[in-house]
Amino acid sequence: MGIYAPGKEAGRLSFFSLYTLQHRGQEAAGIATCDNGVAHIHKGQGLVATVFNEDNVSTLKGDLAIGHTRYSTTGGTGIRNAQPVIMETIDGPLGLAHNGNLVNAHLLRRQLLERGVGLQTSSDTEVMVHLLSAASGDWLNRIKSLMTQAEGAFALTILTRDAVYGVRDPWGFRPLVVGRLDDGYILASETCAFSAIGAEFVCEVEPGQIARIDANGLHIEQGAVPKQRAFCTFEQIYFSRPDSIYGGNLIHSTRQRLGRELARENPVDADIVVSVPDSGTPHAIGFAQEAGIPYTEGLTKNRYVGRTFIEPTQQLRESRVEMKFNPLKDNLAGKRVVLVDDSIVRGTTSGPLVQMVRNAGAAEVHVRVACPAITDPCYMGVDMASSDELIAGHKSVEEIRQHIGADSLAFLSIDAMMRGLEAEDGYCNACFTGVYPFESERFVQLELRPKEQFANVWGD
Repeated sequence: MGIYAPGKEAGRLSFFSLYTLQHRGQEAAGIATCDNGVAHIHKGQGLVATVFNEDNVSTLKGDLAIGHTRYSTTGGTGIRNAQPVIMETIDGPLGLAHNGNLVNAHLLRRQLLERGVGLQTSSDTEVMVHLLSAASGDWLNRIKSLMTQAEGAFALTILTRDAVYGVRDPWGFRPLVVGRLDDGYILASETCAFSAIGAEFVCEVEPGQIARIDANGLHIEQGAVPKQRAFCTFEQIYFSRPDSIYGGNLIHSTRQRLGRELARENPVDADIVVSVPDSGTPHAIGFAQEAGIPYTEGLTKNRYVGRTFIEPTQQLRESRVEMKFNPLKDNLAGKRVVLVDDSIVRGTTSGPLVQMVRNAGAAEVHVRVACPAITDPCYMGVDMASSDELIAGHKSVEEIRQHIGADSLAFLSIDAMMRGLEAEDGYCNACFTGVYPFESERFVQLELRPKEQFANVWGD
């Protein structure tokens, strides 16, 4: 997120906005501000509420700020890679926060190293900061130069001494929205960040656009020619908070439509519909509405355990499944259960959850998944960069059913998913199809390496 809030404490407002974006990353958090050309920053590993307190927030002076919650893709999980990344330039402080992943990051990194630039982190975010610093012209032209060099997914907020910029890649992989706050403005990954500080939605930053917020107000212009739109489907299915809005539609409503399509395409005789909370709940509600089967809670969630999909290691994901859910036995005993989840990625949680429902006395457990089978890696900012990690990448639907122990298993088809999204195109479905939206031969030739190999640089 980024904010310009004249006469207000931008750092404090950033804390509350970041708090609502916690679901997008749990590994680290940071805020950088600028006060009359002087930068202040605080960041650390952990949740927003853990990293920040009254003492350190009070040091974040100024009416310009950017903030970030980290969910690592490129680069390790250590503190060196926490964002925002900030440096001093001849034109004053420069800070950058990045949501996404550059597919040509290692090529850009090598070019910088060959030029004698010293790098302190293993993330692609620092690479972009150096490219901005080395470019010529004003900040707007430097950002345009960066957009010609960076390939992949990037939604950015950039801090300078007198403005905050928001930048969205030409494909529009990741979301970026603008809100109005009294005499100022806020940029954020999702509209849910607005309500916490009383901001009102203004517009989405469109693919290839640059938004500048400063004392002169809001200015948006095209920084790069937009490509074929490729918004990440997983944002709609899982990543975004259900109370956020994209394309004029509430995410919760979109997920209900996906659930209804799932029920039409994959009906089942059952007594109750149960969700895998919380991300599977809207899908399950839609399924139940369309199928005419009662929806009820079958699993209760420990609200103090984070999202297991975005934990940084497989071991942590596995250890948290049983800590995260408990069955409601009276609701499940003797019932034929439809267990609806938003997705199956690695298959880590599905098997234990099916067994948990069975142990609670369910007569049958039928698993329905509100998106297609995820068969291929994502290189654009979702941490599933190895085919070996994806259960559908090497197992058939029947083999997955046997692996998780369900009585039946069905995924939503791509056609039905697009109907639920009320779109014919404009989305990236590469994780379901293996068809990536890049035309560049360089993308095909890339040696795309998982983040663990980058982590060895600093022992993160």
